Amino acid sequence: MRMAGPGKCILVTGPPGVGKTTLIIRVLETLKISNPNLKVQGFYTSEVREAGERAGFEVVTLDGRKGRLASSSISCSESLKWPSVGKYRVDIASFEALALPELQGNQVKEDTDLFIIDEVGKMELFSSSVFPAVLRVLESNIPVLASIPIPKFGRDIPGGFGST
Repeated sequence: MRMAGPGKCILVTGPPGVGKTTLIIRVLETLKISNPNLKVQGFYTSEVREAGERAGFEVVTLDGRKGRLASSSISCSESLKWPSVGKYRVDIASFEALALPELQGNQVKEDTDLFIIDEVGKMELFSSSVFPAVLRVLESNIPVLASIPIPKFGRDIPGGFGST
């Protein structure tokens, strides 16, 4: 069952903390209830909290695998080489290990009913492989539900995402 026509894409956008991920997860849950055989693929990001405070983010594939995206509490010598966004160090290798296989051509299944990409933001775009992989998914015949943050303070999203 196709949820939309070929090449359809719905983008959710808004500033950090507005509920983009919550909306995408609730839409996914609702679709799965109404169609238990729905074939979904992709990933989302979620907050990691320690003692009630946001300590970072993890990437979660739709089959339940998890890995670190960014952390404010990692301080090993390796993490000092990682790029940072605010107080968070971005673990590109961990993110790529989970997200890229979901996005790459040999793993993108043509019988997928819906592809979830949450999100394509500054942290994710530190991976030079993510943007081209996202474009390949968008060019496929698979309907996509994705999120793109808008900056809290009016800055552009890096990597030229908005310039294509």
